[in-house]
Order: sequence, then C-alpha cells, then structure tokens
Amino acid sequence: MPKFEKYAQGTPSYVELVTPDQAAAKEFYGPLFGWELEDVPMGEDDYYVAVRKEGDAVAGISWPMPGLEDHPAFWCVYLTVDDVDAVTARVAGAGGRVDAEPFDVMDMGRMSAIADPTGARVNLWQPGTSIGTERANEPGTPVWNEVVTPDVPAATRFYSDVLGVTWEKQSMEDGGAYTCLVVDGRPVGGAMVPPMEGVPPHWNVYFDVGDVDATVERAVGLGGTVLAPAFDVPGVGRMAVLADPQGGAFSLMAT
Repeated sequence: MPKFEKYAQGTPSYVELVTPDQAAAKEFYGPLFGWELEDVPMGEDDYYVAVRKEGDAVAGISWPMPGLEDHPAFWCVYLTVDDVDAVTARVAGAGGRVDAEPFDVMDMGRMSAIADPTGARVNLWQPGTSIGTERANEPGTPVWNEVVTPDVPAATRFYSDVLGVTWEKQSMEDGGAYTCLVVDGRPVGGAMVPPMEGVPPHWNVYFDVGDVDATVERAVGLGGTVLAPAFDVPGVGRMAVLADPQGGAFSLMAT
C-alpha cells in the first residue's frame, strides 16, 4: 500500500484535472478508476472535487482559471518545493514564465503556476496541511509524471536551475534512452520528446491500472477517446494514451 507523508523538493506530488465540466469529469473518471469523489465548496458558486481512494487523497478536479474558460480540459502536475516564493523568484531568470504568483490555498499550502522555457506548464506546491497525493503507485492512482517537450535539454536545465534536481539518461531495453528526473538519488519523473508532431509541450500524467486493455475499453464506453492504443514498452510495462470527453489527455500504465 504505497502511501506518502512528505515529498522532497522537485518531486511530482499531486495531479489535478482542470476542466470546463466537473460534473461530466466525475461521471467519466469515477467509474473508470473507482475513485471516491467529494464536492468541496469553494465560494458561493464554485466547488473543488477531492479525489480519494480508501479515504486517502489521490488527485483533484478543478474548474478553469480566468482566461481558460474555453480551453480543453487538461491535467496539471504539481512539484513540491520547500519555499514557493523563493523558487518562483528564480523562474524568470532561468528563462521560464510565471503565470500565477504565489498565493495561499487556505491552510492547505501555498502555490504558484509557472511554465518552463519550452512552454510546458507546471504548478509549484509548498505543503501546509496537505502534502498533495497521499496514495500513489497502485491501481487507480498516479504512478509517473514526465515533461514532454521538443527541447529536453532546455527543459531539464531549467528545472535543475530552479529546483536543484538532477537528470540522468537511462538505457532502455529497446536500445533507446530515457531521461529521468532524480531526487535524493531516486527516479521520480522523466522527460521525453513528443512521440508525434503537433503535441504541445506539457507535463504528462500516468495512472496505474491492473489491466490496460480492459481500462481502455471501459474508457471508450464512458465516452473517452483513444489517442494511442495499448502498447508494450520492454522492461517498463504496458501503456496507452487516452483523452476524456472534454479533451483532457492522460496515460495508463500497468507494470
């Protein structure tokens, strides 16, 4: 039972769906992953959907921020930092962009929204009462995150400069190489070039599932779209890439 109580700086620690239709998202993801979903009021008209498994925090489903109302749904990745103000202050000097300056999320933590020099957006999270994801690396929970960008050297250099993390090339069984994000000597994420033309820079979210093929079939039945049919990665596992009915792309992995 992979449960977490803290994350070191630079580690992906939470994933959040930003969608124009939270109700539709709940109808898709709830049965797809067996999630427990709770609407948490956030003001007079808005609410945040807390995603849990066996009572432990797994992810979240949010509404779009101002200016993104017409944007297709997308999954956000949060990286833990010790001091969000200090890290955010380094972003511009390292060639990145600050989309939202640091702000408090009640007593849960403090965050900012940034983009690396290649355009991939990511959020920074300084924990308060919430560390983010409490349960991961098992079916129905996040298992991996990676920045997908046409300029891996520029992106990885940026994260090293602002977060103090390192990156290592790892050989794959198929003869290729994969760039791993390393924190405290342990791979916690990755970086890769887009698998096809037209894919914008972004942080990709993988969810662990027991059976990729069965989950793909279930997703299609719930209104999802298959972006990449199930395929095997030697030495890693079986994967697939899907999109929810609102366009939010995500990946599945069974190891």
